[in-house]
Amino acid sequence: MPDHAHSDDQAVQAQLNRLTMLSPGRDVLGLERISALMDRLGNPHLSLPPVFHVAGTNGKGSTCAFLRAAVEAAGKTAHVYSSPHLVRFNERIRIAGTLITDDVLAPLLSEVLDCSDDIHPSFFEATTAAAFVAFARTPADVAIIEVGLGGRLDATNIIAAPAVCGIAQLGIDHQSFLGDTAAEIAGEKAGIAKAGVPLVTMTYAADQSQRIAARTHAAGADWHPKGSDWDAVVYAEHLNYKDAAGKLKLPLPRLAGAHQSMNAALAIAMIRHQNAVTLPDAALSAAMGWAHWPARLQKLAPGPLIGTREVWLDGGHNAACGEAIAAHFRDRGMRLHLITGVLANKDARGLIAPFKGIATKLSAVPVLGHPCHPPEEIAAIGASLGIESEAAPDVATALSASDEAVTLILGSLYLAGAVLAANGQPPD
Repeated sequence: MPDHAHSDDQAVQAQLNRLTMLSPGRDVLGLERISALMDRLGNPHLSLPPVFHVAGTNGKGSTCAFLRAAVEAAGKTAHVYSSPHLVRFNERIRIAGTLITDDVLAPLLSEVLDCSDDIHPSFFEATTAAAFVAFARTPADVAIIEVGLGGRLDATNIIAAPAVCGIAQLGIDHQSFLGDTAAEIAGEKAGIAKAGVPLVTMTYAADQSQRIAARTHAAGADWHPKGSDWDAVVYAEHLNYKDAAGKLKLPLPRLAGAHQSMNAALAIAMIRHQNAVTLPDAALSAAMGWAHWPARLQKLAPGPLIGTREVWLDGGHNAACGEAIAAHFRDRGMRLHLITGVLANKDARGLIAPFKGIATKLSAVPVLGHPCHPPEEIAAIGASLGIESEAAPDVATALSASDEAVTLILGSLYLAGAVLAANGQPPD
């Protein structure tokens, strides 16, 4: 789906405009188009360094951030492909540790699009192709690849022989593509499983685990679920990890939120269940403090949008995210002003409901440039939960009406990106 991407660089913007025009009007999953595109480009996906392939409903981006931090703490380099971007399209493609520059990105997109007129790739497929071409042309020790949507039919699943695959937390999202039940969604995520490749996962409900087991068995993959082949628990202010290779006592992650400890643990388990790249334990420990992932319980710095207020930002947009984020504030006895904008295809009530008793006020805003729930509708949901609620035209207006000492902006990564741009904090 076109992401309404914009660039200040005219050459890059010209290619983004072409990309939007060539893409189908809606997401169409499948590997046919990406396979054809890879073939025309010389199959760059076959020339990548060892790949860490990560799927999941929530936490896959954070898991990738911990993987990158561990690799770099060991003095090695990592390519990273992630989505969506927050402020600049360039954020999606990190080449050997550095965000792709405009002067490299523009001709790269042009190269991909020049050979794809009759293939009609989606926005994501063309972006994936560009990333793989860039990665194949620059040496690195590891390639960390985040699944875009689902797993089985996602464009990144063109990678046939990753070093290791991982699945983060699962939840209900993208039902129109992945299925209406948690088990169906789990099966689609587990579609990244490959013969002889370790698949490292969290612990899930029985029906989800059964579907993953079936998919893993059919693929001939080696399944390593949390609680069986590895485990982790937070105890005495440390992340305590264990597997067949031994135990680790690690500092807690710098990233805020109790859920980040388990994302970090998944990254560690992926590293320790593959043999392509060796990372010392010291690098795993350092990664806890090095990992950074914008718009995930990010405490904003003072800036032109927020002034000196205490404002937190999270792009979470489903019920499971709401539960995890609300727990962070509830556990600290914090009350807050919630500012939220939710895309039209997301469960707004499921996202907001966990903040009952925490949010003293809710300001509903539009997600500009994207189909979203009308602010009046979001405000009505908040009021039905007993939260004083109002509709506001934008985040700046909502902030000006804030009475609480703490504000949380939540509901969409597109909204989060707009906030970071307005506050002068683009990811780097």
